[in-house]
Amino acid sequence: MTDEIIGIDVGVKELAVCSNGMTFKNINKSQRVKKLEKRLRRLQRKVSRKYEMNKEGNRFVKTSNIINVENQIRMQHRKLNGIRNNHIHQATNTIVKTKPCKVVMETLNTLNIKGMMKNRHLSKAIAKQRLYDFKSKLQYKCERFGIEFAEADKWYPSSKLCSCCGTIKQDLKLSDRIYRCECGLVIDRDFNASINLSRYKLAV
Repeated sequence: MTDEIIGIDVGVKELAVCSNGMTFKNINKSQRVKKLEKRLRRLQRKVSRKYEMNKEGNRFVKTSNIINVENQIRMQHRKLNGIRNNHIHQATNTIVKTKPCKVVMETLNTLNIKGMMKNRHLSKAIAKQRLYDFKSKLQYKCERFGIEFAEADKWYPSSKLCSCCGTIKQDLKLSDRIYRCECGLVIDRDFNASINLSRYKLAV
């Protein structure tokens, strides 16, 4: 066990950015997942057309062809679920294997996420990231290895706080991916947030 405290900022651009420099990509942006999703959409359109073709009045007739396509759809969903689940397991395993004494993660504000889910451009991306799943897996693995797990207060301004001088940038927008402070600090927004989270104990 080391004396290191790791702050973790999760999001849509990357799954997780850690204060020690580790970054875990958004697996949904990989070519493999995109290819599977494209095939899934094609199969869903195909089964929809087949249902329309076999409609009898107000009743849909489920033919053997439809059953076959639906089985393929279930297979695609299973593959995608497996890839996402495996990615989260690998990311959380990598974090706990560094043997920090404490892991601090931002609170997944339910109201915040529900608000973002109303945005049709963000809703699918957030759902696919499975942030709550990442948190629960990381939490139980920390408990297993005797690592303290903590969540920062939901009002803690980890993204808006300068990790160099401590100034809070109130006008920071979601689209601002680079954090620029008057003190001269120019840093990736998520990395800046993760550094602040690693110092959370000192800030409260």
